[in-house]
Amino acid sequence: MYQFSASIWRSLGKGGWYFVSLPVNMSKEIRANFKDEEKAWGRLEAKVIIQNTTWETAIWFDSKQQTYLLPIKAVIRKKLNVDINAVLKIKLFIEST
Repeated sequence: MYQFSASIWRSLGKGGWYFVSLPVNMSKEIRANFKDEEKAWGRLEAKVIIQNTTWETAIWFDSKQQTYLLPIKAVIRKKLNVDINAVLKIKLFIEST
């Protein structure tokens, strides 16, 4: 399990996805341990817990930022009552095969 806090941000691209960026050092550790399990585009399956909300998702490696990105879907943001710049305390579990 990995624990961290991060702010929600919105991408500028079409559709404007919402993400949190994993800490760079944590991303390096995850990549060192799970790179062989990455699927297309550096995707790793994961389970996330924020507050009392748990869901299955994936993290994506962003080579520009050298970190993984965790998408925060609208349904999750609504359930948590959060938006851009909200700081979330996150528990992340990599779904290892």
